[in-house]
Amino acid sequence: MTDTPWFASWFDTSYYHKLYNHRSEEEAQAFIERLVDFLTLKPRVKVLDLACGKGRHARTLHALGLNVLGTDLSPQSIAFANKSAVDGLQFQVHDMREAIPNQSFDAVFNLFTSFGYFNSTTENQRVIDAVASMLKPNGFLVIDFLNAYRVIETLVPKEVIDREEICFNISREIREGKVYKHIRFSDAGQAHHFIEQVQLLTLGDFEHLLSQDFEILYTFGSYELDEFNPSSSRRLLIIAKRK
Repeated sequence: MTDTPWFASWFDTSYYHKLYNHRSEEEAQAFIERLVDFLTLKPRVKVLDLACGKGRHARTLHALGLNVLGTDLSPQSIAFANKSAVDGLQFQVHDMREAIPNQSFDAVFNLFTSFGYFNSTTENQRVIDAVASMLKPNGFLVIDFLNAYRVIETLVPKEVIDREEICFNISREIREGKVYKHIRFSDAGQAHHFIEQVQLLTLGDFEHLLSQDFEILYTFGSYELDEFNPSSSRRLLIIAKRK
């Protein structure tokens, strides 16, 4: 047994990136361009890509003229992201539950369901409090999360995904307010089993988490910034302002 959290071990493997290598770079770029335009962020303002992975969103933010710091818990992801580091685009390993010393930002982006990974809901508040301490007054927090209602209604219990000669056997279940994804596969004769877990947080949960330091300005239900509909929207996008 190990005390290492699931996200610290799974996200730092090459298999995680292999399983999700189908993500659309074009969709991600269009989404970020739409967000920056909507927020009317001025050139060279400082922003944080919190849980940046390998840095695809951070690179687009920088290409749009922003000064970007990308952080992630995975050393492998940050090592990859650092290959594209330049002046105004930096990366570092960091736990989102902690504030980054001596840093302040005009906007913080938390994208692609990079929230709700913890066993305790109190850890969620730690993340929000850390973000609040780093955001300038009237700074923006953007959270891109799954739509819990739709996940519950459309859950696919089992599927098989082939990626680069590896057959990933996926099973999903909902219990204790979380969606669990079991990922089983073999490589080079060795069997592997990883588990993803994400809290099924609703808009009401986020309203509670953000109530002390933030005002929610907008909620959207897609990367095209369509109106949020709890029963049908694929995503829950929240734009909040630091009080």
